Amino acid sequence: MINVDLDLVRKYDISAPRYTSYPTAVEFRDFPTPDPLLGHLDRTNRDGSVPLSLYFHLPFCETLCWFCGCTTVITLNHKSSDTYLDYLEKEVALLAPKVNRDRKVVQLHYGGGTPTFFQAPELARLAKLIRSHFTMAPDAEMSVEVDPRRLVREQVVALRESGFNRASLGVQDFNPQVQKAVHRIQPRAMTEQAISWLRSEGFTSINLDLIYGLPYQTVESFADTLEQVLELNPDRLAVFSYAHVPWMKPAQKNLEREAALPTPDTKLAMLKLITETLTSRGYVYVGMDHFAKETDELAVAQAARTLQRNFQGYSTRAGAEILSFGISAISQTPHSYRQNHKTLDPYYAALDRGEVPATRGRELSEEDARRREIIMRVMCHLQLDYAALSREFGFDFAARYATELARLKPLADDGLVQVSAGGVRVTELGRLFLRNIAVCFDAYYAPEAKRHSRTV
Repeated sequence: MINVDLDLVRKYDISAPRYTSYPTAVEFRDFPTPDPLLGHLDRTNRDGSVPLSLYFHLPFCETLCWFCGCTTVITLNHKSSDTYLDYLEKEVALLAPKVNRDRKVVQLHYGGGTPTFFQAPELARLAKLIRSHFTMAPDAEMSVEVDPRRLVREQVVALRESGFNRASLGVQDFNPQVQKAVHRIQPRAMTEQAISWLRSEGFTSINLDLIYGLPYQTVESFADTLEQVLELNPDRLAVFSYAHVPWMKPAQKNLEREAALPTPDTKLAMLKLITETLTSRGYVYVGMDHFAKETDELAVAQAARTLQRNFQGYSTRAGAEILSFGISAISQTPHSYRQNHKTLDPYYAALDRGEVPATRGRELSEEDARRREIIMRVMCHLQLDYAALSREFGFDFAARYATELARLKPLADDGLVQVSAGGVRVTELGRLFLRNIAVCFDAYYAPEAKRHSRTV
């Protein structure tokens, strides 16, 4: 069990990136055309052995959850999803010919929005589209985000018949008062029904998302939610700190009217409760809000050092190039990031012109690529091996990054990392502070800018 020292949490509660990429998305720049970024896809495409990870952003929701920070389109018009699929077909048709068919898709993820806004025949249509253009690996991890309020068994059957084997369900909190305050009514029975369908159809891993820091939550009420969640026996849990950014997500202003957001000290106490409860009940704290059973592939991948981090969070398939489709979706090669238009009209217009609908991105310098590797090893492998990094980079790692390593001294003094002549190791307690450790190697980090969420 990890024992949480609240004084240390207060000390290290800073504004810092979540490092789903490096450089982070705030460093992306507008590109007049996506051609330079597509050139990076060509560079890796020559090698048919480099695996692919595919992401499809399915943005529609019938109602808006007021805490939500995702890119969504709120509508009750289900014809919208059929039109969107037409444009996904256009985007896939533009990009798939650029991909070597020998490259295997080892990972596929549907995110949102609400992927289960799409009805069973539409989900089957999308899966057929993907398989007609890409080569799926026999053991591909295929995951989908599910809203239990918008799920019928036919959708589960369609997803399973398409090969999906992992599902992530939004729960947030089981307390009725909290659910009403955040505009998301979801009784426990609804979540139980969804999990029952998924397991009976053969899904092998279930993740539940929770959020702490919402209106009316207390340590006692969230302890009750945790106990109810543990009774459902999920394979993974993602327990996020609510990020209140109404200047970016205006709907969050509705939560201010509740006048019941937990105090910072209450949030810290909930973090302590979450971490100590889950790590004492058989879950490994992978890091960055993620917990997994010791036997789950996420924990196994971390132990085997095959874990990686990307815009979908932690991933068990290291070394895969990410090709993403739909509004706001971000693709990643070893040398670049490429992001699509964030709203429907310009996304549709670009595809009607026969253009790849990318608008922003980042080309990585050699130094960017090196620092990305360093930060990802901190976030995923929980260590830095100086000798191994020196061999890979072709120079003395400890000498080149002496300034960055010196920044770790206060963290080492507080027991978050152990620094030796051969490398750096994140301690059990240090898993709570991975963002604080990673910023020591971030050449773009500007604490005064406050462009990122708090670490707690």
